[in-house]
Amino acid sequence: MRCRHCGLELSLNMIDLGITPLANAYLSKKALGTAEKVFPLRVLVCEGCWLAQTEDYSKPDEIFEPDYAYFSGYSSTWVEHCRSYSERMIERFSLGPMSSVVEVASNDGTLLRYFFDAGMNCTGIEPTLGTAEAARGLGLKVVTEFLTYGLAERLRMSGLRADLLVANNVLAHVPDVNDFAMACAMLLSDDGVATFEFPHLHELIAGSEFDTIYHEHYSYLSLLSVESVFSQAGLAVFDVEQISTHGGSLRVYAQRSDLGIHELLPSVSAVRDVERDAGLAGPHAYSHLQVEADRIRDELREFLLGARTAGRSVAAYGAAAKGNTLLNYAGVDSDLVMFVVDRNPAKQGKFLPGSRIEIVAEDRLVEMRPDYILVLPWNLLTELRPQLSYIAEWSGAIVTAVPELTVW
Repeated sequence: MRCRHCGLELSLNMIDLGITPLANAYLSKKALGTAEKVFPLRVLVCEGCWLAQTEDYSKPDEIFEPDYAYFSGYSSTWVEHCRSYSERMIERFSLGPMSSVVEVASNDGTLLRYFFDAGMNCTGIEPTLGTAEAARGLGLKVVTEFLTYGLAERLRMSGLRADLLVANNVLAHVPDVNDFAMACAMLLSDDGVATFEFPHLHELIAGSEFDTIYHEHYSYLSLLSVESVFSQAGLAVFDVEQISTHGGSLRVYAQRSDLGIHELLPSVSAVRDVERDAGLAGPHAYSHLQVEADRIRDELREFLLGARTAGRSVAAYGAAAKGNTLLNYAGVDSDLVMFVVDRNPAKQGKFLPGSRIEIVAEDRLVEMRPDYILVLPWNLLTELRPQLSYIAEWSGAIVTAVPELTVW
């Protein structure tokens, strides 16, 4: 396989998580009688541009199907993140009623609606029909296609120019990262700004966050690799912020490299230095994630087997994609975890891919009173612990597995 960005032959292995189904391919009850599609889940690192990337097996239209079940509005933490982001961008870049905001991967409109409510001209680009319809229900204009350079050219010819282009948690999801970056540059107005948020590869490795690896994420990004991609696409990074979402992310600010008006800030070189000091510009930093993943897998299995032997019951909370990576790598199924609770009605009544654990509404927790609740989206623990405080009524305990097995 060759690097998706620079074309160099890949040989440096970061992690191999075996053969797994797609992390968001939730199963209907009827589908339980059929075989699931499975793909190798392995990440390689380019020693030319340092882009970490999955092997090519699954296609975007196999992952982002019309009934794609992730709706961003079900997380209060994410809703607050979107509100705060919109306020900061409006103030920092003096956005007003004449401004045009384009969000790529706009999902159900949770973020874009804040700009829409402020009177701005807003356009979402979202290929999954269910989430796009939810956004249209808020009054938003949505283009239901994957963003490509060809689509960007058509939209620009129709008069669309973005004063602010938002691409949060989508850069890692595109197989042709070069085409996507060029599309974003094409959509910017002359002095427009694009912001990209993505889980930071440095934090993924440092925090042993191997469960954030799944087929939906084609790339695992550092500032070093992103600057290489952007430079080729005609984008220049002028600011970087380290933020807490998804276990540690970067928010990168970019402008057109030929027309940009924003000065380069010291934050860019500061993050570059952090990455270089951590060894991300060399092969050795990528060698220990496999060891950590194996340790976490073994700790979780030991805990769940011990709970079953002791007659203790375990349920899970949050039917998150990262949870599916964890459960499938650990070989966990309904023999060890009774069910998983999720507040999203689109997931309830379905089953997790691979492990085939049933997804249920939260009232099942009160009914069954499990001894342990394994929180799969550990990055939302601060939000979820108060929500689950009622399990103290039966002396229930919360458990997380990443970065180490912890009973709260």
